[in-house]
Amino acid sequence: MEDLDVIAPNLNRRQSGVSATVFSLVPLQNKQLKVSVTGVGIPRDLPRIALWRIPFLSRRTRIWHARRNNEMIIGILLKYIFCSKLKLIFTSSSPRKRGALTRWLVARMDAIVATTKINATVMPGSPTVIPHGVDTNGFQPGESDLFNSNGQKLIGCFGRIRPMKGTHLFVDAVCQLLPRHPEYSAIIMGRITQQHEEYAEELKARISQANLSDRILFMPEQPIAKMAAAYQALSIYSAPSLLEGFGLTPLEAMACGIPTVASKDVGAFNDQIRDGETGYLVEKDNADALAAALSKLMSDDRHLSAAKISAREHVLADFSLEKEAEALVELYNQLLAEDQKS
Repeated sequence: MEDLDVIAPNLNRRQSGVSATVFSLVPLQNKQLKVSVTGVGIPRDLPRIALWRIPFLSRRTRIWHARRNNEMIIGILLKYIFCSKLKLIFTSSSPRKRGALTRWLVARMDAIVATTKINATVMPGSPTVIPHGVDTNGFQPGESDLFNSNGQKLIGCFGRIRPMKGTHLFVDAVCQLLPRHPEYSAIIMGRITQQHEEYAEELKARISQANLSDRILFMPEQPIAKMAAAYQALSIYSAPSLLEGFGLTPLEAMACGIPTVASKDVGAFNDQIRDGETGYLVEKDNADALAAALSKLMSDDRHLSAAKISAREHVLADFSLEKEAEALVELYNQLLAEDQKS
């Protein structure tokens, strides 16, 4: 561990997109630097270091790359209380202005990474914009019948089932469309927390009233290892969110060759989707606009097939995980070189 260059903390027990990003980047970054993960829920095949060992490492500069407030706090404690020689980085994915605590923590970082230009505008200092990428080897076109579709084409909407994800907009849109498209069914896949159980029940009641309970199905959240198969089972993906920090699911879907219809001006969706080519961008909080865009893909098999090819090519060119890893390694090297000069 004495040759360790970068420490990537993961201090959240719940499976999340942030954790998935950390775990996916480390093997690629390790081709150029020595990177280890510390914290909880770490896959067995990743290099790791126990948190308690960090203050006892040899006195040389290392990177601590935080992505959550608690990780910034631990990094600051390690640097200023335990005197570890650390360069602190924080990645921001939220478009919302930060509270006083977060601003105080961010002010003590040596570098800030924003995943979109919108993120950068709400962060103090001068963030470096590095978009998230997708593992295009893990997420790639393929055949899957994960949802036992019985020959039906599927439209999917994945993520936690709650108002801010726009699940109700998806339900309204497919309730309009499915009676006109008997070849299609819809899958709503995600976790329902206790807070949103009533919301989910209201959606199911709406679906029942439309006599579509056998064609709009709710499925439980799948582990990360099965997510590629979930996208591969679809013909079209929809992300009707009202708010996102970055929003990775459209990229995962498109990497699997699945065209995506998503909300305009939400997260990084504007950058991710080439409107009319890899899918469509629609006005957020507008079920009719969502239905109209989905209908364009559902009604034209040639357009759908071309969009599948374009979607995959776009992610390969602009949003691969390799590009994100390379940009972060460049930033790490800049910070390590600055310290050597001083």
